[in-house]
Parts: sequence; structure tokens; C-alpha cells
Amino acid sequence: MQWTNRQPFVRPSLLDRLDRVRLRRAALAYAEHGWAVAPGSYLTGRRFDCGRPGCPITGCHPAVDSLAESATVDPTRVAGWWRRRPHNVLLTTGDTFDVLEVPAMLGRPAVDRHAGDAGPVAVTAAGRWMFLVRPGSPLRSELDLRMDVVHHAQNSWIPAPPSRMVEGPVRWEVPPSAVDWILPDPERVQEMLAESATRAPRRPVIPRQLSSLRRAA
Repeated sequence: MQWTNRQPFVRPSLLDRLDRVRLRRAALAYAEHGWAVAPGSYLTGRRFDCGRPGCPITGCHPAVDSLAESATVDPTRVAGWWRRRPHNVLLTTGDTFDVLEVPAMLGRPAVDRHAGDAGPVAVTAAGRWMFLVRPGSPLRSELDLRMDVVHHAQNSWIPAPPSRMVEGPVRWEVPPSAVDWILPDPERVQEMLAESATRAPRRPVIPRQLSSLRRAA
């Protein structure tokens, strides 16, 4: 028998092809509205594969060497990334928008009470609510003190719907189309979340998620 280093061809499943088409369509829609996108690692079993040999990262992460340099709104380049693999869709933060990532105990009441002011809101299957807001405002003190609130600004990113995490897909609670792709005032959204914090039962909070610097490509 003759040994070879060539990898065997594996025909993608129908589910993989459907995922790839759905993810590519979403990435192109974001890019069309000026939201820079980049390919993320894709789920294989319970770990994420970015296609780079020997990559030790098992969680969701960029599939490019430099997210800041690679993220784009160019439709040709975006379509090319999803030609062969069902990459997760990553949105960079800090330029077009910031993201306030909070637990469901803060996010759900804020949307329920102030749906018209919330702007686009994405939710992970693990229960993290991500509010997209205009960039540039720091966290107000009562939110900054909470270890379960993350402010994604420069040098950070989020997985956008319909990206697939281990727990399940990311989805829109308030789709961008429902608010005409208009980003809300960050101070107003923080006020809504702070109101939820004062109403929430006092309980131990989960450790702070990865910081912006650690989420950077």
C-alpha cells in the first residue's frame, strides 16, 4: 500500500450545504448594510475548526489571521469565504456599532418593556443577549461593576445569527430589519439595562466573559 499525505475527499452533507448557504446569505445581508463581516470557525462535533493546521483553540474564533484587516463589506470577498465551508459569521465591533452583552435576566426584561428602543438584539442559545448600539459610549458604573456584562468595542467581535455554537444557533430577538437597521442611542439602552438590574433578584453572577482584548483576532 502506498501512503500519502493527501486528505481524502469528504462529500459535504446536505445539512452542511444548507448551513453554508444560510450563513453566506446572512453574511452578504450584513455586508450590504455596511456591517463588516469575517469568517469564523465552524462547529465540528463539540469543537470549532478554523481550517488552520494545529490551531489549539477549541471555542468559536476567527478563521483569519487578522480580523481587523480581513473584515469587509465587499460582497465578492464575503461570498468567497462561504464557498466551501459553513463558517460562522463574525461581526467586528467598535466602528459601525458597539455591543452590550448581558445575561437574560437583564436583556429579556429590557426588550419586553422597551422593545421600540432596544434596536437590534441577538441571543445565544446559552442565554447571552447582545444589544447592538451606536459606538463610542463607555459603560455606566452600575453596569461596569457587574461581572456578567461585557462591552464589545474596538478590537472585539460577536458571532452573528445564524452562527452555530455548541449550545445551539445564535438568533435575532429583534432583527435589524424590524428597526430598519437603525442603531439605538447607547445611553438609552444602558439605562434600560440598568433598570433591569435594579429589578433583578440578587444572585451570584457568572464570571465576566472574555474581554475585548482577549476576543481580538
